Amino acid sequence: MHTLTRTPTTEMEVTSIRLERELKEKLKELAGNQGYQALIRDLLWNYVQQKSGDYRPQFSRADIRASLAATAQKEEHCVLTGKLIRPQEPMLLGLTTNGDMVPLSLESLAG
Repeated sequence: MHTLTRTPTTEMEVTSIRLERELKEKLKELAGNQGYQALIRDLLWNYVQQKSGDYRPQFSRADIRASLAATAQKEEHCVLTGKLIRPQEPMLLGLTTNGDMVPLSLESLAG
């Protein structure tokens, strides 16, 4: 999950949101010591950044469990190097430890 600079809660606006009891309990389980409200803020920030095009997940080679050859169908950026991968260029798809498939440049796993 994308880590943001923490704003003190005293500088935040209070907002009320209604959640199903089951959803709130699941969020509490997932959040652990972080607290479910902080988890909800992280989720909302990630959503906003993804939709605005500002989101750039941070991965390392240790996060990649497996890779397979692929061909880019649209412009992509390697999650390890940031290198541009143009449409129809060969690339790799990396399976992360979280089960996500991410774009990788051919040379990103070398060496």
